[in-house]
Amino acid sequence: MDRGPQRSTEELHRLLQERTADLQRVKAEYDNYRKRVRRDRLAVREIAVVNVLTALLPVLDAVDRACEHEPLTPGLRDIAETLAGQAGSLGLVEFGEVGDPFDPTRHEALTHHVSPGADRLVCTAILRPGYRLGERLLRPAQVEVTGPPPSRAGDRAAG
Repeated sequence: MDRGPQRSTEELHRLLQERTADLQRVKAEYDNYRKRVRRDRLAVREIAVVNVLTALLPVLDAVDRACEHEPLTPGLRDIAETLAGQAGSLGLVEFGEVGDPFDPTRHEALTHHVSPGADRLVCTAILRPGYRLGERLLRPAQVEVTGPPPSRAGDRAAG
């Protein structure tokens, strides 16, 4: 008679271990699901911000042109500052400065001025600023560059 209660205790212990393992698996699956949903939400948010900011770049350009060519009224100044502030709060960063080394991954050279003494290409005029969001390039800066003459294929083959 003693073996009966011992068997049921062992059986109950085995069932308890199985259910505990099942619960641990379900909890792990749920935790992974929550992490995946959170990651997906962040990705959707980032895509939405990129789309909105990309659509606003022509507006930023128009406001910049207006500020350069029109008398800066208090209303225009307020619009420009508010637009720049709100875009910046979303993470938009303007880049492109005179004197920056030319980087073809961030700059689009529209003109090239030759300076025989120069050893590298340098941005000498910013025609349109570039923008990035974090590490993502939204638009390259359009620039004029000054530097050494372009290499010729024959010069490289002779060397």
